[in-house]
Amino acid sequence: MATPAEYRTPKQLDALEQSLRAEMGTLADDRAAEEFRIKYLGKKGLLRSLLKGLAGMPENERKAFGARANRLRADIEQEFKQAPWRSGGATAEHSSFDPTLPAAPLPIGSIHPSVQTCDEICDIFVRMGFDIAYGPDVETDYYNFEALNFPRHHPARDMQDTFFVSDSMLLRTHTSPVQIRVMEKQKPPIRCIMPGTVYRHEEISARSYCQFAQVEGLYIDRDVSMADLKGTLLAFSKQFFGENTKIKIRSSFFPFTEPSIEVDVWCFVCNGSGCSVCKQSGWLEILGAGMVHPNVLKAGGIDSEEYTGFAFGMGVERIALMRYGIDDIRLFFENDVRFLKQF
Repeated sequence: MATPAEYRTPKQLDALEQSLRAEMGTLADDRAAEEFRIKYLGKKGLLRSLLKGLAGMPENERKAFGARANRLRADIEQEFKQAPWRSGGATAEHSSFDPTLPAAPLPIGSIHPSVQTCDEICDIFVRMGFDIAYGPDVETDYYNFEALNFPRHHPARDMQDTFFVSDSMLLRTHTSPVQIRVMEKQKPPIRCIMPGTVYRHEEISARSYCQFAQVEGLYIDRDVSMADLKGTLLAFSKQFFGENTKIKIRSSFFPFTEPSIEVDVWCFVCNGSGCSVCKQSGWLEILGAGMVHPNVLKAGGIDSEEYTGFAFGMGVERIALMRYGIDDIRLFFENDVRFLKQF
């Protein structure tokens, strides 16, 4: 190893600097780097020893040599710390980084339970011969209300609290507007389902949210009857909830259907004996439905004297709540990994 006495002039320091940079360029791993650090940059290394030897130099040379040696030490230390081959904190105990080792596994996501439920509902109806149609989330007042037999200022509009974008534009409160758009473009027979997100200005609670997914269904043809509606919904329920499922039909009111009904399904959790999911009733309400109102057929450009049809609509999250025994709809929208990874 060279001694400090060998470097006493600027030219000698320049030669030392070139030698250090050349040797640093050959370092390939942490072990060699540690040897270099001890040899040149350590407390007893060459660069620090140069500064300790200043006392024996003539006073007129000491200042210039000291500044030059200090700058050399600082430059070499900085370049040594920033060397690209360093894996951090070079020590003799550290081994080299092996780029051939497999990477640490990353967490893999899954399909959201609401989307899973919606996809399964759609798959069942597609197998039954239904097509799928989509419509815009931002709708006109005409398609969302008027064409569906909600006259302006009619009290039935109060059934759905609405997010208005302007006087005539709003966030759709149901997927029923897609019915009108389908009827305008397609003549009977029409058999389609319309999944999508809907929005309502409701107080957020365990049972309600300001947005949710809905699946609408529409079938229009000659001689379509309530019996066809019942058969379709029973077939869906048996495929989705289980072969032993029964349904119960109750009268109801919706402006766009006449007559209107609500459909309950035999509780698949307790088999009708009563439990917390069905609130001890043995039945679960799953959807609203009915025969398409003649005024709605007329708005869609279809002759109500020649054609009849039925429509139904179901809330996806509501069905998922019942199916999985979940007691709070807000869990679907909080993105809590502990909840989502269960599905």
